[in-house]
Amino acid sequence: MTTPAATGLTPSATIRFRRRVYAHYEKHGRDFPWRHTNNPYHILVSEVMLQQTQAVRVVSKYSDFITRFPDLQALAKACATDVLIAWQGLGYNRRALNLHRIAKVVCADHGGNLPRDVGQLRALPGIGPYSAAAIRTFAFNELEVFVETNIRTVYLHEFFPETEHVRDRAIMPYIDATLDRTNPRRWYQALMDYGAALKERDNASRRSAHHRPQERFRGSRREARGMILRVLLHNGPLTRDRLACYVETWEARHAHALASLQRDGLVIERDSVFSVVT
Repeated sequence: MTTPAATGLTPSATIRFRRRVYAHYEKHGRDFPWRHTNNPYHILVSEVMLQQTQAVRVVSKYSDFITRFPDLQALAKACATDVLIAWQGLGYNRRALNLHRIAKVVCADHGGNLPRDVGQLRALPGIGPYSAAAIRTFAFNELEVFVETNIRTVYLHEFFPETEHVRDRAIMPYIDATLDRTNPRRWYQALMDYGAALKERDNASRRSAHHRPQERFRGSRREARGMILRVLLHNGPLTRDRLACYVETWEARHAHALASLQRDGLVIERDSVFSVVT
């Protein structure tokens, strides 16, 4: 645990900062369906969907997904194709396979209950340090110190207003020192909402050493991956020539995209015919 003194923060400065964050949350807090539950499975679904995807895009897909697969057991029993179809529109489709694999592992190894232990969470497919910490915080209200883009924005704005190329390791002691240990779930929700608002008027996250401009989607390999997967989900199995007929202009990026879908286990090839994993 980092004390406020270790960061140069006085107790009164820490209290003022928390009050600013909570005051914004009371007036402008965002309302998301996953904030109305502490069901670990629902939190898991939301956190996997929120990886690299804006919250506003996740809302409708989250509700539909939970309706289609109401618990880990239902998800584990589903075929991968159905999971991928339910995922369409969110992108980064490998996350859907990871979520499906998580359900199978949890049902097989943890009695159908999402583990609370950080090590066991990080052993699950596609769950890294941030996702494990977020799941523990939002599902179990456990104390964790973690950073994501909106949280990063808050601390850069408040504590590094003139500094460029700030690394997360410089921010983490401030996150630790100012953490509301009485209710980490509510605190991190408030931080994320404050950061989202700050980004609309002054995106301090651009001063992070970890900032990367978002890749243009149109014309990208990511667009080609989504297009190929969508075609195969609704029209496959297909030979490469038949698959190319569904694409306006088959380019090198489509060939690379198809190969990467195979590497990721999303698409399989048998006898020169391509299909989505089942």
